[in-house]
Amino acid sequence: MINTSKRMTEGNFVDYVKMYVSSGNGGKGSSHLHREKYIAKGGPDGGDGGRGGHVIIRGQSNLWTLLHLKFKKHIRAGHGGHGSSGRSFGSDGEDVYIDVPLGTVVRDTETNSVLFEITEEGEERILAQGGKGGLGNWHFKTSTNQTPRYAQPGMPMEEFYVTMELKVLADVGLVGFPNAGKSTLLSVVTSAKPKIADYEFTTLKPNLGIVQYRDFQTFVMADIPGIIEGAAEGRGLGHYFLRHIERNSILLFLIPADAEDIKKQYDILLDELRRYNPEMLDKDRIIAISKSDMLDDELKAEMKIELDNELPIPYMFISSVAQKGITELKDVLWKMLN
Repeated sequence: MINTSKRMTEGNFVDYVKMYVSSGNGGKGSSHLHREKYIAKGGPDGGDGGRGGHVIIRGQSNLWTLLHLKFKKHIRAGHGGHGSSGRSFGSDGEDVYIDVPLGTVVRDTETNSVLFEITEEGEERILAQGGKGGLGNWHFKTSTNQTPRYAQPGMPMEEFYVTMELKVLADVGLVGFPNAGKSTLLSVVTSAKPKIADYEFTTLKPNLGIVQYRDFQTFVMADIPGIIEGAAEGRGLGHYFLRHIERNSILLFLIPADAEDIKKQYDILLDELRRYNPEMLDKDRIIAISKSDMLDDELKAEMKIELDNELPIPYMFISSVAQKGITELKDVLWKMLN
């Protein structure tokens, strides 16, 4: 029997959606002329049309995924009402709000250009502007034209396809090759329950977990799916994975103790990040050598001598399974974050 609950939780992280959006048309201005029983020539009194509704993107910090938008393929705002007699203005079209998690990048699908990025709670950006309402004929009355019989039509709506991408916002991003032990570490330091198995590419979506620190303080750790050489060129699922690392303030490189060459693995990972986006090298970095429960004290001492000379950044030995060095790792990360 298939465990559907597990399958559902894995499918609940959606970080890419494409949709069609359209704002509302502006309402027509009225070209009405005022008429009453005892007023033969009352002049123009046509009201303005209402503006069309906007499509507005709004940031929500309690959302972690774009799952709620996965099946919303068309978003349409309301049209503006037409003006009428007595200088009555048409009603404005209804605005439509699209709530997104922080870290959402909105692109024009056709040009792939970035329109904007949502990074703050409650931040609102107009995605598609509603058409302006047309002016009624009373605006066009002049000394030489007392009864203008024309009014403006409303401005048309905006419509286009947009793509939304979520870049995970986390304090610490775990970077490493597939099967380096990232998911296991996350399951030990947080209450997240990532899928764990001893084969490459177990993690195909980022897993997020809240790390409980001393005195009820917390920080967010993200298990970024494993990088393979050539990810920056889009090999494997490279770009899909790498974009999540851009958002993390600290990069925790996880390299297993049984790696043939720890320094070489670190250099390859760093080079992938550099080729994808050189600004990523400005982030604070630390190396955790995982699976170190398989090293005896003598071997660890030998490795330290070698690594002290080779590695350009701080490193520490940890074992998620034996839970060795985990508290020390949390201390170091907390210090770096603060």
